[in-house]
Amino acid sequence: MRRLRLKADGRIVEVQDGNEAPLVPTLPPGVDLIAPVLDVRALRNRSQLTQVEFAERLGVPLETIRNWEQGKREPRGPARALLTLIARAPDLTFALLAKASSPH
Repeated sequence: MRRLRLKADGRIVEVQDGNEAPLVPTLPPGVDLIAPVLDVRALRNRSQLTQVEFAERLGVPLETIRNWEQGKREPRGPARALLTLIARAPDLTFALLAKASSPH
C-alpha cells in the first residue's frame, strides 16, 4: 500500500521507509498547480457538492466550510494546499481523497 502525504505548498509526496519521495501526478495538459483561486464557494459549487458533502470529502467540520465561504476565515496550510489541488485537478484530488479515506 502506498502512503501519500499532502504538503502545505501543494506537493504530494510518497512516504517510503520514513522518507519522503516526490510524487509527480499525471495531470491533464494545461493544468497548473500554482496560483490557486480560493473562492471556496465557487470550488464547492463547481464540484456540485453541498456544504456537508464538501466538508466530509475534505475531512473538515461543516463550520469550517461555512466560515471560509462567508469570509470569516481563510484556509491555511494543508487546507489551502488541498483546495489548490481541487481548484486545478478536482477529479484527481477527489479520487485520491476517496482512496485515502477508504478502510484498509
